[in-house]
Parts: sequence; C-alpha cells; structure tokens
Amino acid sequence: MSIVMVPGVAKRLEGDLSLHRTLFTPLRQGLARAGVGIGPEDVVVVSYGKTFRPKDEMLSPQPYYDADDVEPGFEQDLLRALWERAADVDEKVVAPEAETLFRSPAWVQRALYALTMSAFWSGVGEQAFISFLKQVRRYFTDDDVRSAARAALAGAVNEDTRVIVAHSFGSVVAYESLCAHPEWPVETLVTLGSPLALRHIVYNRLRPPPAPKARWPGSVESWTNVTDAGDVIAVVEDVRPFFSDRITQIRLDTGGAKANDMRSYLTDEATGRAIAAGLGGGGTE
Repeated sequence: MSIVMVPGVAKRLEGDLSLHRTLFTPLRQGLARAGVGIGPEDVVVVSYGKTFRPKDEMLSPQPYYDADDVEPGFEQDLLRALWERAADVDEKVVAPEAETLFRSPAWVQRALYALTMSAFWSGVGEQAFISFLKQVRRYFTDDDVRSAARAALAGAVNEDTRVIVAHSFGSVVAYESLCAHPEWPVETLVTLGSPLALRHIVYNRLRPPPAPKARWPGSVESWTNVTDAGDVIAVVEDVRPFFSDRITQIRLDTGGAKANDMRSYLTDEATGRAIAAGLGGGGTE
C-alpha cells in the first residue's frame, strides 16, 4: 500500500476493515479532484480504538458518564479549551463568561451543554463526549495504551508506504510514531484537524518532548496541515510556530466539519492535492 490513514479516537467499536469501507471513497474523491486515481489496495486504515476498550467490554454495557465523571486536571483542562474554541468559531455557542466561572462546580455541566449544542458536536451525546475526553487522557497517562496505539500504526507501515494521512488525535499517534521510526520510508505527512499545537494539553506532552520546538517527524520530507475553519479540535490552527516553517498550512471552510468525521477533509481538493504530491501525482498550490 502507498497510503496509511490514521483516524482520531472515539472509534472503539471500529476495525481496520470497517474504517476502510467508510473512508476509502472520500479519500478517492479528494484524490480524483486532484487528478489522481487509486484503488482499495493502495490504502490501509489503522484501527487503534480497541486499545481503549476494557477486556470485558464485549459482554458489558457502555459505561454511563455524566458531568461528575469529568475529572479535574487533564479532562477539565481539555474541556475548557474546547469550549473556548467552540465559542470562537460558532456564534451559537455561549462563551464562558468569566474566569471565576471555572471555579464553580456547575461549569462542567454548562460546558458540556454548550459543546453538545454546537454545530461541530451536533449529534454527539454527553456520554460520548466525556468518553472522548477520557480516551485522550488515557493516551497521555497510560503507557500501555500509548504503546499499543503506536504499535498499531507501526504494523501498517511497510516498505511501500509513502504517505500518512492522520486526522484529529490520530495526528498525535502519527507524529510520535514517525519521530520514533526515522527509518520508515514515509515521505509525506498530511494532518487534518490536528490538536498537536494545543500547548499545555497536547504539545507539552508529546514524545519526544519539544525543546524549544518539537522535533521534525522522522523521514518526512513534506508536511501539510489542513484545518477546517469550524473544527473545534484544532484549537490552534497554525502549527508552524510550534514545529517548523517548512509545514504547508491550509485552511478550509466546509461549513464546519462534524466531530470525529474525517470525510469532509478527505473529499476536499486541497487535501487531495497534498496527498497526491506524496504519490508523485501533483501538489499543493
């Protein structure tokens, strides 16, 4: 295969085959708009969602979460950052009123309500949103989860892999894996709706740690970062100040990508051109 795709978290019930079925057609559409054709055999989609599943989850109900389950520290910090970003990009989201609000026990419930009513998180329930917060926290605090997610990507890369396309939190898995494997033949990295530059929550927790800037990702020669204007996960849209001016930064406006949906990015011609460049079939303008 030439392309490896790495979706974000919140895919615990999905596998490689089901994700390939969901994402291949949008990828093919974006590449067709860039003048490049591909077949299913040219693409593999990495599924690492099972690393977040308890061993007995196959026989157990989904855990029930409410506002009291959003833990102080990382989870509440991420929730606050997402609320502030949502208020910036969606006029229908009520913004946090004051610094004192975040010392009130009721602020978590208000934040959850505001976010689940936003265009970006439309259709995502409160429990699913809290589960998302917890999965991100586990990646950064549980070395077994982190290692398993990165191992899933490593198992998909072979001597023919030239492009990695990573969406949302999948860009963290891809970035760390590329840094750990400079011997990979991957020449092109395309990140979509990435939270990599969210300083205190994501950026400062990367491995290897940034000092003073984050390391360039391994064998990559070309990195394109694509952000939708309404994407709440990409809290800091422009990642160049944190990584390198070599990065091509592209801003789309698809009307607000839905949460955890990679497809609206993949069908865009700009994304298609970035991926096509890595396949030798054109490039970004």
